[in-house]
Amino acid sequence: MWDNHQSLDLVANWLFALAAVMAIYLISYWVIHLPAFPLQEMNIRGSNSDGRLGHVTREQIDGVVRSEEMGNFLTVDLEATRKAFDKLPWVSAVSVRRIWPRGLEVTLEEHVALARWGSDALVSTHGEIFNAASDERLPVFEGPPESSGEMVRQYDVFNKLLAPLELSIGHMSLSPRRAWRVHLNSGLVLELGREQVEARLARFVLLHDRSVAQLNQRLSYVDLRYPGGFAAR
Repeated sequence: MWDNHQSLDLVANWLFALAAVMAIYLISYWVIHLPAFPLQEMNIRGSNSDGRLGHVTREQIDGVVRSEEMGNFLTVDLEATRKAFDKLPWVSAVSVRRIWPRGLEVTLEEHVALARWGSDALVSTHGEIFNAASDERLPVFEGPPESSGEMVRQYDVFNKLLAPLELSIGHMSLSPRRAWRVHLNSGLVLELGREQVEARLARFVLLHDRSVAQLNQRLSYVDLRYPGGFAAR
């Protein structure tokens, strides 16, 4: 082999290439970790037009920054940073990007709470269930967890149907058997059942002034599951 000049040239070229790759790697590693690229600024903003955050606090942001090993401008792990901010209670989505030469921009999209989900969670306008604290006065939803998106859609439909009566929903439930029940803020409970729920509610609204409003007693419960009318007490 040592007499084979072609083999020797091949080995020499291979060793030279390996040495060059290792040199490039070491130089790159040294340059990347130079103190010339410190991460000096992190701009945290909301995803709305004015960039403000409604629920995420400065203390929560500082806690994330302190808990993460950010590195410098070139070594910071953008995905790890995104995941760290995504764990905050009110955060729905996060995007992170480098801002040359020494900064990061973190954009946080916050949940918009539509209702309470039972007694220990919230549901957003997109039907996402999330755990966060809120002192807002919100309607309450109860149903199977997989039904949260459907309940958000039906809540909007039901409220539009009730609008002519100036009534609003305080509590709405969907049973495991897919039966709907609506509690109005006036105290009235509407039993809608499992079928034709929108048509039943529309019929109630249509007949309200001609029947329910004419009664001298205050109603607490209306069963709309009858095909030609409803029962009330």
